[in-house]
Amino acid sequence: MRDWIGRLVSLAAIAGVGALVTGVILGPVFAALFLFAYLVIAMALSLAARARLARWLANPSVDEMPDDEGAWGDIHARLHRILRQQTTSRASLSHALWRFRQAGEAMPDGVIVLDAANRIEWMNPSAERHFGLTFKDDRGRAITNLIRQPAFGGYLDAQHYGEPLALKGSGESDRVLSVQLVPYGDHEKLLLSRDVSRWERLESVRRDFIANVSHELRTPLTVMKGFLETLSDARDADEKLFRRSLELMTDQAERMQRLVEDLLMLSRLEDSRYPLREEPIDMPALVQSVLVEAESINRGEHRIASRLDPQWLLASREEVRSAVTNLVTNAIRYTPAGGDITVTWGLEEGDPVLRVRDNGEGIAPEHIPRLTERFYRVDRSRSRSSGGTGLGLAIVKHVLARHQGQLDIASEAGKGSAFTCRFPASRLAPASADLASVTPIRAA
Repeated sequence: MRDWIGRLVSLAAIAGVGALVTGVILGPVFAALFLFAYLVIAMALSLAARARLARWLANPSVDEMPDDEGAWGDIHARLHRILRQQTTSRASLSHALWRFRQAGEAMPDGVIVLDAANRIEWMNPSAERHFGLTFKDDRGRAITNLIRQPAFGGYLDAQHYGEPLALKGSGESDRVLSVQLVPYGDHEKLLLSRDVSRWERLESVRRDFIANVSHELRTPLTVMKGFLETLSDARDADEKLFRRSLELMTDQAERMQRLVEDLLMLSRLEDSRYPLREEPIDMPALVQSVLVEAESINRGEHRIASRLDPQWLLASREEVRSAVTNLVTNAIRYTPAGGDITVTWGLEEGDPVLRVRDNGEGIAPEHIPRLTERFYRVDRSRSRSSGGTGLGLAIVKHVLARHQGQLDIASEAGKGSAFTCRFPASRLAPASADLASVTPIRAA
């Protein structure tokens, strides 16, 4: 402000001196003309500077400021500083918004920004996948026209958003979403979505597990309780009835014992803190001993053949024996009498492979992905009558996982099944291996 006043005083002084000199030399009329001409020129220069400023304001640029002197120069300088500050602030804000948007797009959870009328303003890729939407096509559309599940409409209208809502996702029939609305601003909302399919499956497995364990234990306990009540009520029970009752109670007790042992084994296999006690195993000898023990179940009803190469395996003897036993006993239980069972052990493409094959009834394709689930049975009544616990293949899968191996199941209804255990080549051990000369392999 003081600079402007100083410049105005200077200009007035110049005009006054010029008019005074002109008046002394040419007279007062010419002095007045001089002042008038001076003011016209000053006004013209001011108007020109104003026009340049107006043109610049129409399309402001930090690099192309008008170059004027005097008061207009001061105005230009001030505007230049303001523009630079605004440009810097705008760049910082744009960068912050870009980073925020990048963060939103990278989130595994879905985010949809809704305006006061529940129209979509923005969404991230996760939300697009969850609901089968595209931001380009669905921007500005009402969310209720895109998510047409009645439960969501009721949740939106109720305006009680404290708890999330479970919805079916788009595309995948088994996808389950947990969605929640978060109000903010002036009646705007955030729609948050999370894929909880895995947790729902785990919860379903937990529920099934509890129900199946309860059923598996309840049945033999009911049988035993019934026989005990019968014996206690029968004052003169004959020896034949007494022995038959004891045999059936013993069978049921053994069934419960097998179930508890399998549950304990599965619990140990799933516990990462349980150490893997590795040693070189003579696999042909181990498989042969399992086949000898299996004859007590087979009773000559099936033809069991084996083809065993002399490879040794570096593994946990207890766990591998449990896996082989479960595969062989399953083949015996689910292959009709007179069927063939073949057990092979050897190298395939450099990897040690154990395979148990039968020519039984086979398994329909829709059941194969779930065979290793706890208590999953293709035919529940037949499985229970055969004496199985429903945990055998789950144990096999976990044994292989602890040894970095893989279980492959191939089956065709009416033609039989093949269960293949493939171990990594790094678990091969020399036939004369000694524990002191073999480096244990840590489980992943």
